[in-house]
Amino acid sequence: MLLGLKLRSHFGVRNCAVRRYLLRGGSQIINRRDVDMDPIRISAFSSGDKGGNPAGVALLETLPSSQQMRVIAKEVGYSETAFLTPFDDGWRVRYFAPEGEVAFCGHATIASGAVLGAQFGAGTYTLTLNDAVISVEAIKYEDGSWGAALQSPGTWSKPASGQLTKRSIAAFGLLEENLDSRLPLRIAHAGAQHLIIGLSDRVTLSAMSYEFDEVKTIMAEFNLTTICLIWSESPQIFHARNAFAIGGVYEDPATGAAAAAFGGYLRDIGWLAGGTIEILQGDDMGSPSRLTVEIGATPGESIRVSGKTRPIIRDDVAM
Repeated sequence: MLLGLKLRSHFGVRNCAVRRYLLRGGSQIINRRDVDMDPIRISAFSSGDKGGNPAGVALLETLPSSQQMRVIAKEVGYSETAFLTPFDDGWRVRYFAPEGEVAFCGHATIASGAVLGAQFGAGTYTLTLNDAVISVEAIKYEDGSWGAALQSPGTWSKPASGQLTKRSIAAFGLLEENLDSRLPLRIAHAGAQHLIIGLSDRVTLSAMSYEFDEVKTIMAEFNLTTICLIWSESPQIFHARNAFAIGGVYEDPATGAAAAAFGGYLRDIGWLAGGTIEILQGDDMGSPSRLTVEIGATPGESIRVSGKTRPIIRDDVAM
């Protein structure tokens, strides 16, 4: 059952899914047997009123079965949909891509934080994942829009094996001169595993392409959630593209979980002892996204990733 939604301001009448709930009585609980479950659609890590990565967010009395959530996520069609239900003093969260469950999803967490803030107010919310407990802070800006900042699970990284290195470089058609030796290939973890590949120039990043089934196979074999191609514009500004074949999506325009893992990776390789970096993602897809990553000095500790959000207006629903 969907919780009744009385979302205001940023996610009020401008959001079609929310407006349908309001028209049906607002505070009444909606039963899936009576109406199709239609998660709220939010774009996370947006750049102003453009871009970001779309996510579905469903606030529920109880979670459906895993199969039902996978079907709903596939119907929504975004890289991830977050399903939340009240749990202890916070929320139980599960994330589903069209192909199945994901352990942790950054942009869907940011979207969830914005939705929780719009309904319950700005502040920090505890989220219980399958394998970790994290938090998300809902932030309301002066213009009435919402953003959020997540605190990731703990981080670690390790060098990629020779086999993974060889196969991934070949799958993306990369040569030795395309790689940045300052950003070595490593597996980085912050709730989920990501392969980090540092590139030597922006042109190579812009030209990213790969054979979908081959990369999906590699990701399944090595338990990777994304493969993150990174170019360093400066010590604090990075451009990224993230392949998400394992989730049935060619590329993500913004990947908060990978951003958190990358922050831990930079700390591990000694790039910086702590501080803030900016990640620019989605520009090559025509969906500019901006992620702010705050890195503490203690190895393994949580990373803070923040960004703005915007509602997604659906043309197929009458306003």
